[in-house]
Amino acid sequence: MSRMSLFNSPHLLGFDHVERVLDRVAKSANEGYPPYNIEQTGDNALRITLAVAGFGDDDLNVTVEENQLVIRGRRTEDDDGRVFLHRGIATRQFQRAFVLAEGIEVQDALLDNGLLHIDLQRPVPEALVKTIPIRAGRTGARSVIDSTVAQETEND
Repeated sequence: MSRMSLFNSPHLLGFDHVERVLDRVAKSANEGYPPYNIEQTGDNALRITLAVAGFGDDDLNVTVEENQLVIRGRRTEDDDGRVFLHRGIATRQFQRAFVLAEGIEVQDALLDNGLLHIDLQRPVPEALVKTIPIRAGRTGARSVIDSTVAQETEND
C-alpha cells in the first residue's frame, strides 16, 4: 500500500526534504515530557523553556543535529538510601527535539530555578533576486549552421 503525500504534485519539485521534516515533527509531537514553552522574545529571536526540575546542568545536554535542536536529560540516581512515601517529581531520562528552520542559530542555554532556557536567533533573510539568462534554442543553432553553409557556398 502506498502512502499518500501532500507533495505528490508535479508542481512541487524537490520538497522531499520538507516531507521528511514533517514526518519527524509528527513523531515527536506525541512526547509530553518535559513540558515546554516557546516564546518570541524579539523580531528575530525565540526562546524555548523546558521544565526540568530535579536536573542539574551536568544532567542535561543540548545539541544541534542536522537542523534539529535536541535536548537530552539523564539524571543519575543518588537517593542516598532515602525512602519515598510518594514520588511525584519526574526525573526519568528524556529527549525532546525541535526542528529548526534553515539558518536558525542557538545563541545560549541557561538553567535557572528548574527551567532550561534556550535562546534562538533567526537571521534576517536577504532579498535575493536572480536573473536567469535566456539562451537561443533551435533558431540560434540554425542561424549558425546557415551562416556556415553560406560561407561554404561563397567559397565554391
